[in-house]
Amino acid sequence: MAFFQQDPALGDMAQAILESTWQTFPALQRDQIALTWLVYDAPVMVNTGGAIAANEFWQYPVRGFSYRGIERIYPASVVKLFYLVAMAEWLEGGMVKDSPELERAVRDMIVDSSNDATSLVVDTLTGTSSGPMLPPGPFETWQQQRNIVNRYFQSLGWEELQNINVNQKTWGDGYYGRERAFVGELYEQRNMLTTNAVARLLHSIIGGVAVSSTRSQQMMQLLKRDLKVAPPPPGEDNQITGFLGEALPRDAQIWSKAGWTSQVRHDCAYIEIPHQSPYLLVVFTENSALAGNRRLLPFISQAFANAY
Repeated sequence: MAFFQQDPALGDMAQAILESTWQTFPALQRDQIALTWLVYDAPVMVNTGGAIAANEFWQYPVRGFSYRGIERIYPASVVKLFYLVAMAEWLEGGMVKDSPELERAVRDMIVDSSNDATSLVVDTLTGTSSGPMLPPGPFETWQQQRNIVNRYFQSLGWEELQNINVNQKTWGDGYYGRERAFVGELYEQRNMLTTNAVARLLHSIIGGVAVSSTRSQQMMQLLKRDLKVAPPPPGEDNQITGFLGEALPRDAQIWSKAGWTSQVRHDCAYIEIPHQSPYLLVVFTENSALAGNRRLLPFISQAFANAY
């Protein structure tokens, strides 16, 4: 059973937005986009500062809609949201020791979407490191260790997480050495997420029930974006320009994590606009011709912001 209720009214609005998107961006095929949309009706039980206990939080009904929300898609840097939660769990349980350098890496992973910072985070979570090829026995042990984050998320028992894979680092130029062997000859072990999986994890963070209330608040601080940020220089990104945040009114608030490569353009966000119900939106797009298009996600975002 999904953690949200498919709502016919939201479905009609979302389908209209999808049709408008396909008309405006004809290169985008119907199987190249997935999205999940949740609307928080009053009384809003998210972004409360952790005032609601976990067992109570999960009893609240949430209206939503998903289109291809269970399709496995390469998430690019959106996977860093999962490494953020895993690190919060490891720190909470004393599995790793906090330090200024680890705090810097976690911050840069989320705020700047640094792949180098993510490499340290993954190494710390798993007790592994990148490097040259390993003999079969040690490599088998190494692979077992690298799957510890997968095992953690499976232990939560959420059906949305049953089909995901979160065991790879994020790269600029690609995989080398043992990392190349681990991802598989056909890249069959790449990270894979669904928009429903991302929506549930973000839902738990903004609900204050991811790991703990205090840890959730710390994660929220890292995910908060400044909508007044200046456009980045050509060829660079700031997780607002060209993403969901760009289309929002300046008095809105957004907590988000974007991801992009030459093949995909994604974003996931919790959004508060004055005088509207808060909402959560996850959009994944797979199209090499549109991955660099900074109009696509803002177009979709503006349509959802104006939908109700």
